[in-house]
Amino acid sequence: MILDRYRFWILILLVMISGLSQGMLMPLLAIILEHLGVSSSVNGLHATGLYIGVLLASPFMEKPMQKYGFKPIILIGGLLVIISLLMFPLWETLWFWFILRVAIGIGDNMLHFGTQTWITTSADKKTRGRSISLYGMSFGLGFAIGPLLTRLLEVNQALPFIVSALLSTIVWSLMLFVRNKFPDTSVNAVETSKDSSIKRFIQTTKIAWIALLPPFAYGFLEATLHATFPIYGLRIGHEVDTLSLIIPCFAGGSLISQLPLGILSDKIGRRKILLFIVSLGMCCFIGAAFLESSVIALFILFTLAGIFVGSLYSLGISYMTDLLPQSLLPAGNLLCSIAFSIGSLGGPYVGGLFIDVLPEVSFFYIIAVVLAVIVGAMLMKRNTSVSVSEAS
Repeated sequence: MILDRYRFWILILLVMISGLSQGMLMPLLAIILEHLGVSSSVNGLHATGLYIGVLLASPFMEKPMQKYGFKPIILIGGLLVIISLLMFPLWETLWFWFILRVAIGIGDNMLHFGTQTWITTSADKKTRGRSISLYGMSFGLGFAIGPLLTRLLEVNQALPFIVSALLSTIVWSLMLFVRNKFPDTSVNAVETSKDSSIKRFIQTTKIAWIALLPPFAYGFLEATLHATFPIYGLRIGHEVDTLSLIIPCFAGGSLISQLPLGILSDKIGRRKILLFIVSLGMCCFIGAAFLESSVIALFILFTLAGIFVGSLYSLGISYMTDLLPQSLLPAGNLLCSIAFSIGSLGGPYVGGLFIDVLPEVSFFYIIAVVLAVIVGAMLMKRNTSVSVSEAS
């Protein structure tokens, strides 16, 4: 088929539109629930539905992909997201919307698992970092554009959901013309398929546990900066309008560096790049702890932090792909997604607990500690695993 030539870019578009729907949904529902008088604690708890859906779906997707291929997983996941988006305006009830969030989490996870595994298994070894960085950058771009759709609330409450569903449908329909493919069917893969998913997860974790830390850290960072920093920022005297401009600087910084860091990691190795950028990111947040009263300093440091650690997820996936055989890549991609979700779920709770227990200590130290732990783990972990990029 003609569109097979453009399969990679269709997958990239799918990831971008998924990022757009997620980036729209979180602030949109938060605003609507706030206007309905829902408490901030319930509002925050409601937002976890997306990540609960991701975690619920993760253990059950590897075998269906082996049996049916990449395309059906992506199509079903995308369709579930589209239907869920269209159902939001039908019934304005808290529990119903929570179920729809969980459904979108399941659909998004299917879509990301399919696209991510397809890209990682088909990417050329010499340009793997570049390809996966484009994947991460496309999601980040969509996630940054998504909140702009909340402005459509002024026209009609249902309009943002309809527009997002329409855009998703247009991109999703392109997948209908792409030829289906299956995960690795080599001897190793056939042998591995005899084992249970749990055994494959254990084997994958033993080999590539170090590569799961960057996705976990990125989930922790993203959720904490979006959910906890605004609370802390208000407590130390910053205005709401100011905070709403500071937070996107992190995402903006990540868009600047995703592709260059991916290309650089292809040349000098994933582990070296990760050690370098995580160390610099840690320094940025320590600096933010000392200069948190300065708006200008926070603008600069959030942008720099985004430049350095905003690519942790895509670089973590690249590193995982370097360390694992093809037969374990589906399990590796699932575990990266699970690690990200755990970080996203735990980040706001740990950050909020830190603020409550240690109100006199800067919130930014908890982020610096998480990054310091990753640096320590990577320094302690001897690079004995075969890394394609570093061995070459």
